[in-house]
Amino acid sequence: MKELKKIVISGGGTGGHIFPALAIANEIKKRNPNVEILFVGAEGKMEMEKVPAAGYKIVGLPIVGLQRKLTIKNLALPFKLFKSLSLAKNILKEFKPEVVIGVGGYASGPTLRMAQSLGIPTLIQEQNSHPGKTNRLLAKKVKAVCTAYEGLESVFPPASIRLTGNPVREEVNRMEISKDEAFKEFPVLDPLKKTILVMGGSLGARTLNEGVLQGLSQLEEAGVQVLWQCGKYYFESMKQELEIRKKAPVYLTDFIARMDAAYTVADVIVSRAGALSISELCIVGKPTVLVPSPNVSEDHQTKNAMALVKNQAAILIKDNVAKEQLISGAIQVLNDEDKMNELRVAIKRMAKPNATTDIVDVIENLVL
Repeated sequence: MKELKKIVISGGGTGGHIFPALAIANEIKKRNPNVEILFVGAEGKMEMEKVPAAGYKIVGLPIVGLQRKLTIKNLALPFKLFKSLSLAKNILKEFKPEVVIGVGGYASGPTLRMAQSLGIPTLIQEQNSHPGKTNRLLAKKVKAVCTAYEGLESVFPPASIRLTGNPVREEVNRMEISKDEAFKEFPVLDPLKKTILVMGGSLGARTLNEGVLQGLSQLEEAGVQVLWQCGKYYFESMKQELEIRKKAPVYLTDFIARMDAAYTVADVIVSRAGALSISELCIVGKPTVLVPSPNVSEDHQTKNAMALVKNQAAILIKDNVAKEQLISGAIQVLNDEDKMNELRVAIKRMAKPNATTDIVDVIENLVL
Protein backbone atom coordinates (compact mmCIF):
# COMPACT_ATOMS: atom_id res chain seq x y z
CA MET A 1 0.00 0.00 0.00
CA LYS A 2 1.32 3.41 -1.00
CA GLU A 3 2.17 5.67 1.94
CA LEU A 4 -0.01 8.77 2.19
CA LYS A 5 1.91 12.05 2.14
CA LYS A 6 -0.59 14.94 2.11
CA ILE A 7 -4.31 14.89 3.01
CA VAL A 8 -6.89 17.64 3.41
CA ILE A 9 -9.93 17.11 5.63
CA SER A 10 -12.67 19.72 5.38
CA GLY A 11 -15.86 20.43 7.31
CA GLY A 12 -17.10 20.85 10.85
CA GLY A 13 -19.57 23.12 12.57
CA THR A 14 -20.75 20.51 15.09
CA GLY A 15 -19.21 17.70 17.10
CA GLY A 16 -21.05 15.29 14.80
CA HIS A 17 -18.76 16.40 11.97
CA ILE A 18 -15.59 17.15 13.94
CA PHE A 19 -15.25 13.93 15.99
CA PRO A 20 -15.42 11.65 12.90
CA ALA A 21 -12.95 13.92 11.11
CA LEU A 22 -10.45 13.66 13.96
CA ALA A 23 -10.93 9.89 14.20
CA ILE A 24 -10.14 9.58 10.49
CA ALA A 25 -7.10 11.85 10.85
CA ASN A 26 -5.78 9.85 13.81
CA GLU A 27 -6.09 6.56 11.91
CA ILE A 28 -4.35 8.03 8.84
CA LYS A 29 -1.54 9.33 11.07
CA LYS A 30 -1.26 5.98 12.85
CA ARG A 31 -0.71 4.17 9.55
CA ASN A 32 1.35 6.93 7.89
CA PRO A 33 3.50 8.61 10.60
CA ASN A 34 5.04 11.10 8.15
CA VAL A 35 1.80 12.26 6.56
CA GLU A 36 0.85 15.97 6.57
CA ILE A 37 -2.82 16.55 7.38
CA LEU A 38 -4.39 19.97 6.88
CA PHE A 39 -7.92 20.76 8.03
CA VAL A 40 -10.05 23.39 6.31
CA GLY A 41 -12.89 24.72 8.45
CA ALA A 42 -15.26 27.66 8.70
CA GLU A 43 -14.16 30.81 10.52
CA GLY A 44 -15.76 31.16 13.95
CA LYS A 45 -16.96 27.56 14.13
CA MET A 46 -15.95 25.04 16.79
CA GLU A 47 -13.50 23.18 14.54
CA MET A 48 -11.21 26.24 14.71
CA GLU A 49 -10.73 25.40 18.41
CA LYS A 50 -11.15 21.61 18.56
CA VAL A 51 -8.82 20.69 15.68
CA PRO A 52 -5.71 22.56 16.97
CA ALA A 53 -6.44 21.14 20.44
CA ALA A 54 -6.13 17.68 18.87
CA GLY A 55 -2.75 18.59 17.39
CA TYR A 56 -3.64 19.36 13.77
CA LYS A 57 -3.24 22.50 11.65
CA ILE A 58 -6.41 24.19 10.39
CA VAL A 59 -7.19 27.14 8.13
CA GLY A 60 -10.57 28.86 8.08
CA LEU A 61 -12.83 29.98 5.24
CA PRO A 62 -15.33 32.85 5.63
CA ILE A 63 -18.18 30.61 4.44
CA VAL A 64 -21.53 30.80 6.23
CA GLY A 65 -24.86 29.03 5.83
CA LEU A 66 -28.09 30.41 4.43
CA GLN A 67 -30.29 31.79 7.22
CA ARG A 68 -33.81 30.31 7.11
CA LYS A 69 -35.45 33.59 8.11
CA LEU A 70 -35.26 36.81 6.12
CA THR A 71 -32.17 38.66 7.31
CA ILE A 72 -29.63 41.09 5.89
CA LYS A 73 -26.93 38.49 6.64
CA ASN A 74 -28.08 36.50 3.59
CA LEU A 75 -27.03 39.37 1.32
CA ALA A 76 -23.38 38.70 2.18
CA LEU A 77 -23.61 34.98 1.40
CA PRO A 78 -22.70 35.14 -2.35
CA PHE A 79 -19.63 37.27 -1.60
CA LYS A 80 -18.47 34.96 1.20
CA LEU A 81 -19.05 31.91 -1.00
CA PHE A 82 -16.99 33.42 -3.86
CA LYS A 83 -14.19 34.37 -1.47
CA SER A 84 -14.26 30.90 0.13
CA LEU A 85 -14.02 29.20 -3.27
CA SER A 86 -11.05 31.39 -4.19
CA LEU A 87 -9.28 30.77 -0.88
CA ALA A 88 -9.95 27.03 -1.03
CA LYS A 89 -8.47 26.87 -4.54
CA ASN A 90 -5.32 28.70 -3.40
CA ILE A 91 -4.96 26.45 -0.32
CA LEU A 92 -5.21 23.30 -2.42
CA LYS A 93 -2.80 24.53 -5.12
CA GLU A 94 -0.24 25.41 -2.47
CA PHE A 95 -0.65 22.31 -0.26
CA LYS A 96 -1.07 19.79 -3.15
CA PRO A 97 -3.01 17.03 -1.30
CA GLU A 98 -3.39 13.55 -2.73
CA VAL A 99 -6.98 13.29 -1.49
CA VAL A 100 -9.53 15.77 -0.08
CA ILE A 101 -12.02 14.38 2.44
CA GLY A 102 -15.32 16.11 3.20
CA VAL A 103 -17.05 15.37 6.51
CA GLY A 104 -19.97 17.79 6.17
CA GLY A 105 -20.39 21.34 7.41
CA TYR A 106 -20.07 24.72 5.69
CA ALA A 107 -16.41 24.51 4.66
CA SER A 108 -16.61 21.13 2.95
CA GLY A 109 -18.61 22.50 -0.01
CA PRO A 110 -16.10 25.05 -1.39
CA THR A 111 -13.11 22.86 -0.53
CA LEU A 112 -14.35 19.73 -2.30
CA ARG A 113 -15.76 21.71 -5.22
CA MET A 114 -12.35 23.30 -5.85
CA ALA A 115 -10.58 19.95 -5.38
CA GLN A 116 -12.80 18.44 -8.05
CA SER A 117 -12.10 21.33 -10.43
CA LEU A 118 -8.35 20.77 -9.90
CA GLY A 119 -8.61 17.03 -10.54
CA ILE A 120 -7.81 16.01 -6.95
CA PRO A 121 -9.65 12.84 -5.82
CA THR A 122 -12.42 13.58 -3.31
CA LEU A 123 -14.15 11.43 -0.71
CA ILE A 124 -17.30 12.23 1.25
CA GLN A 125 -17.93 10.79 4.71
CA GLU A 126 -21.72 10.98 4.92
CA GLN A 127 -22.94 10.55 8.49
CA ASN A 128 -26.70 10.85 7.99
CA SER A 129 -29.37 8.67 6.43
CA HIS A 130 -30.59 11.74 4.52
CA PRO A 131 -27.67 13.66 2.94
CA GLY A 132 -27.77 17.43 2.83
CA LYS A 133 -27.79 19.64 -0.26
CA THR A 134 -24.02 20.22 -0.32
CA ASN A 135 -23.12 16.54 -0.48
CA ARG A 136 -25.84 15.92 -3.06
CA LEU A 137 -24.28 18.58 -5.31
CA LEU A 138 -20.76 17.21 -4.82
CA ALA A 139 -21.76 13.59 -5.36
CA LYS A 140 -21.56 13.56 -9.16
CA LYS A 141 -17.77 14.03 -9.24
CA VAL A 142 -16.79 12.35 -5.98
CA LYS A 143 -14.57 9.26 -6.15
CA ALA A 144 -16.00 7.55 -3.06
CA VAL A 145 -18.76 8.09 -0.50
CA CYS A 146 -18.45 6.36 2.88
CA THR A 147 -21.96 6.00 4.30
CA ALA A 148 -23.42 4.90 7.61
CA TYR A 149 -26.79 3.85 6.21
CA GLU A 150 -28.03 1.65 3.39
CA GLY A 151 -30.33 2.82 0.60
CA LEU A 152 -28.51 5.94 -0.63
CA GLU A 153 -28.20 4.80 -4.27
CA SER A 154 -30.74 7.42 -5.34
CA VAL A 155 -28.53 10.18 -3.91
CA PHE A 156 -24.97 9.05 -4.69
CA PRO A 157 -23.58 7.13 -7.70
CA PRO A 158 -23.97 3.45 -6.66
CA ALA A 159 -20.41 2.60 -7.76
CA SER A 160 -18.98 5.22 -5.38
CA ILE A 161 -20.82 4.04 -2.22
CA ARG A 162 -18.98 2.18 0.55
CA LEU A 163 -21.07 1.17 3.58
CA THR A 164 -18.57 1.74 6.39
CA GLY A 165 -20.52 3.26 9.29
CA ASN A 166 -19.52 6.38 11.21
CA PRO A 167 -16.27 6.71 13.17
CA VAL A 168 -16.86 6.89 16.92
CA ARG A 169 -14.70 7.85 19.88
CA GLU A 170 -12.09 5.23 20.68
CA GLU A 171 -13.11 4.86 24.35
CA VAL A 172 -16.65 4.01 23.23
CA ASN A 173 -15.39 1.45 20.74
CA ARG A 174 -13.33 -0.22 23.46
CA MET A 175 -15.79 0.07 26.39
CA GLU A 176 -13.25 -1.41 28.79
CA ILE A 177 -14.53 0.16 32.03
CA SER A 178 -16.22 -2.12 34.58
CA LYS A 179 -19.65 -1.32 36.01
CA ASP A 180 -18.19 -0.73 39.49
CA GLU A 181 -15.62 1.70 38.12
CA ALA A 182 -18.24 3.41 35.98
CA PHE A 183 -20.53 4.12 38.95
CA LYS A 184 -17.61 5.78 40.77
CA GLU A 185 -17.71 8.48 38.08
CA PHE A 186 -21.24 9.40 39.26
CA PRO A 187 -21.13 9.07 43.06
CA VAL A 188 -24.75 10.06 43.70
CA LEU A 189 -26.05 7.09 41.70
CA ASP A 190 -26.92 3.80 43.43
CA PRO A 191 -25.41 0.74 41.66
CA LEU A 192 -28.37 -1.34 42.86
CA LYS A 193 -30.98 0.81 41.11
CA LYS A 194 -32.04 0.80 37.47
CA THR A 195 -30.58 3.78 35.61
CA ILE A 196 -31.84 5.85 32.69
CA LEU A 197 -29.24 7.93 30.84
CA VAL A 198 -30.71 11.09 29.28
CA MET A 199 -28.37 13.02 26.98
CA GLY A 200 -29.20 16.05 24.90
CA GLY A 201 -25.81 17.00 23.47
CA SER A 202 -23.23 19.52 24.68
CA LEU A 203 -25.67 22.45 24.50
CA GLY A 204 -28.60 20.44 25.82
CA ALA A 205 -32.12 19.78 24.52
CA ARG A 206 -35.02 21.70 26.02
CA THR A 207 -37.60 19.01 25.30
CA LEU A 208 -35.57 16.28 27.01
CA ASN A 209 -34.90 18.50 30.01
CA GLU A 210 -38.58 19.38 30.38
CA GLY A 211 -39.45 15.71 30.04
CA VAL A 212 -37.15 14.73 32.90
CA LEU A 213 -38.51 17.48 35.15
CA GLN A 214 -42.09 16.45 34.45
CA GLY A 215 -41.28 12.78 35.11
CA LEU A 216 -39.42 13.13 38.43
CA SER A 217 -42.34 11.84 40.52
CA GLN A 218 -42.72 8.84 38.17
CA LEU A 219 -39.04 8.04 38.61
CA GLU A 220 -39.36 8.16 42.39
CA GLU A 221 -42.44 5.91 42.37
CA ALA A 222 -40.70 3.39 40.09
CA GLY A 223 -37.46 3.40 42.11
CA VAL A 224 -35.51 4.41 39.00
CA GLN A 225 -32.65 6.93 38.87
CA VAL A 226 -31.44 9.21 36.06
CA LEU A 227 -28.01 10.23 34.84
CA TRP A 228 -29.01 13.51 33.24
CA GLN A 229 -26.75 15.43 30.89
CA CYS A 230 -28.74 18.63 30.49
CA GLY A 231 -26.21 20.77 28.56
CA LYS A 232 -24.32 23.86 29.65
CA TYR A 233 -27.04 26.25 28.47
CA TYR A 234 -29.63 24.73 30.83
CA PHE A 235 -27.45 23.60 33.73
CA GLU A 236 -28.05 26.42 36.23
CA SER A 237 -31.82 26.50 35.72
CA MET A 238 -32.12 22.70 35.96
CA LYS A 239 -29.95 22.74 39.11
CA GLN A 240 -32.32 25.25 40.71
CA GLU A 241 -35.33 23.12 39.76
CA LEU A 242 -33.77 20.06 41.39
CA GLU A 243 -32.99 21.95 44.59
CA ILE A 244 -36.73 22.53 44.96
CA ARG A 245 -37.33 18.77 44.57
CA LYS A 246 -34.74 17.62 47.09
CA LYS A 247 -35.52 13.89 46.85
CA ALA A 248 -35.17 13.68 43.09
CA PRO A 249 -33.30 10.48 42.06
CA VAL A 250 -30.99 12.34 39.68
CA TYR A 251 -27.31 12.91 38.92
CA LEU A 252 -27.30 16.21 37.02
CA THR A 253 -24.38 17.36 34.87
CA ASP A 254 -23.87 19.79 32.01
CA PHE A 255 -21.29 17.61 30.26
CA ILE A 256 -20.12 14.00 30.53
CA ALA A 257 -16.41 13.54 29.88
CA ARG A 258 -16.44 9.75 30.39
CA MET A 259 -19.12 8.61 27.97
CA ASP A 260 -17.90 5.03 28.28
CA ALA A 261 -18.78 5.19 31.99
CA ALA A 262 -22.17 6.78 31.28
CA TYR A 263 -23.08 4.13 28.74
CA THR A 264 -21.93 1.38 31.13
CA VAL A 265 -24.15 2.46 34.06
CA ALA A 266 -27.21 2.92 31.82
CA ASP A 267 -29.95 0.32 31.55
CA VAL A 268 -31.94 2.44 29.08
CA ILE A 269 -30.64 5.40 27.07
CA VAL A 270 -32.69 8.42 25.95
CA SER A 271 -31.07 10.50 23.23
CA ARG A 272 -31.49 12.84 20.31
CA ALA A 273 -30.92 11.15 16.94
CA GLY A 274 -27.78 12.79 15.61
CA ALA A 275 -25.76 10.52 13.35
CA LEU A 276 -22.73 10.26 15.66
CA SER A 277 -24.91 9.51 18.70
CA ILE A 278 -26.74 6.73 16.85
CA SER A 279 -23.48 5.18 15.67
CA GLU A 280 -22.20 5.09 19.26
CA LEU A 281 -25.49 3.70 20.56
CA CYS A 282 -25.34 0.82 18.08
CA ILE A 283 -21.88 -0.12 19.37
CA VAL A 284 -22.95 0.25 23.02
CA GLY A 285 -25.92 -2.05 22.42
CA LYS A 286 -28.25 -0.77 25.15
CA PRO A 287 -32.07 -0.36 24.82
CA THR A 288 -32.60 3.12 23.39
CA VAL A 289 -35.37 5.71 23.17
CA LEU A 290 -34.78 8.28 20.43
CA VAL A 291 -36.33 11.77 20.41
CA PRO A 292 -35.34 13.37 17.08
CA SER A 293 -34.76 17.11 17.12
CA PRO A 294 -37.20 19.00 14.88
CA ASN A 295 -34.74 21.91 14.62
CA VAL A 296 -32.42 20.41 11.99
CA SER A 297 -32.26 20.71 8.22
CA GLU A 298 -34.61 18.47 6.25
CA ASP A 299 -35.68 16.67 9.44
CA HIS A 300 -32.67 14.35 9.06
CA GLN A 301 -32.73 13.21 12.71
CA THR A 302 -36.14 11.61 12.23
CA LYS A 303 -34.80 9.82 9.16
CA ASN A 304 -31.75 8.65 11.17
CA ALA A 305 -34.03 7.36 13.93
CA MET A 306 -36.37 5.56 11.54
CA ALA A 307 -33.45 3.56 10.14
CA LEU A 308 -33.27 1.93 13.60
CA VAL A 309 -36.98 1.87 14.38
CA LYS A 310 -37.87 -0.05 11.21
CA ASN A 311 -35.40 -2.73 12.34
CA GLN A 312 -36.93 -2.87 15.86
CA ALA A 313 -33.63 -1.50 17.16
CA ALA A 314 -34.98 1.58 19.01
CA ILE A 315 -38.13 3.24 20.33
CA LEU A 316 -39.13 6.60 18.84
CA ILE A 317 -40.92 9.34 20.79
CA LYS A 318 -41.78 12.47 18.81
CA ASP A 319 -40.50 15.77 20.13
CA ASN A 320 -43.97 17.30 20.42
CA VAL A 321 -45.12 14.65 22.94
CA ALA A 322 -41.79 13.95 24.66
CA LYS A 323 -42.41 16.34 27.54
CA GLU A 324 -45.32 14.15 28.66
CA GLN A 325 -44.15 10.71 27.47
CA LEU A 326 -40.36 10.71 27.86
CA ILE A 327 -39.97 9.22 31.34
CA SER A 328 -43.08 7.03 31.23
CA GLY A 329 -41.90 5.61 27.90
CA ALA A 330 -38.41 4.87 29.24
CA ILE A 331 -39.81 3.24 32.40
CA GLN A 332 -42.15 1.14 30.27
CA VAL A 333 -39.16 -0.21 28.35
CA LEU A 334 -37.26 -0.83 31.60
CA ASN A 335 -40.13 -2.91 32.97
CA ASP A 336 -40.41 -5.13 29.87
CA GLU A 337 -37.47 -7.55 29.92
CA ASP A 338 -38.49 -9.19 26.62
CA LYS A 339 -38.53 -5.79 24.89
CA MET A 340 -35.18 -4.90 26.49
CA ASN A 341 -33.59 -8.05 25.07
CA GLU A 342 -35.16 -7.50 21.64
CA LEU A 343 -33.80 -3.95 21.49
CA ARG A 344 -30.33 -5.00 22.69
CA VAL A 345 -29.97 -7.66 20.00
CA ALA A 346 -31.38 -5.54 17.18
CA ILE A 347 -29.35 -2.37 17.83
CA LYS A 348 -26.11 -4.32 18.30
CA ARG A 349 -26.71 -5.97 14.93
CA MET A 350 -26.52 -2.53 13.29
CA ALA A 351 -23.12 -1.63 14.79
CA LYS A 352 -20.13 -0.84 12.56
CA PRO A 353 -17.20 -0.99 15.01
CA ASN A 354 -14.54 -0.94 12.26
CA ALA A 355 -15.82 2.21 10.56
CA THR A 356 -12.66 4.30 10.98
CA THR A 357 -10.28 1.67 9.65
CA ASP A 358 -12.64 0.82 6.78
CA ILE A 359 -12.85 4.51 5.75
CA VAL A 360 -9.06 4.88 5.78
CA ASP A 361 -8.80 1.71 3.65
CA VAL A 362 -11.00 3.47 1.07
CA ILE A 363 -8.88 6.64 1.25
CA GLU A 364 -5.66 4.68 0.71
CA ASN A 365 -7.16 2.89 -2.29
CA LEU A 366 -7.82 6.26 -3.95
CA VAL A 367 -4.08 6.97 -4.21
CA LEU A 368 -2.81 3.58 -5.39
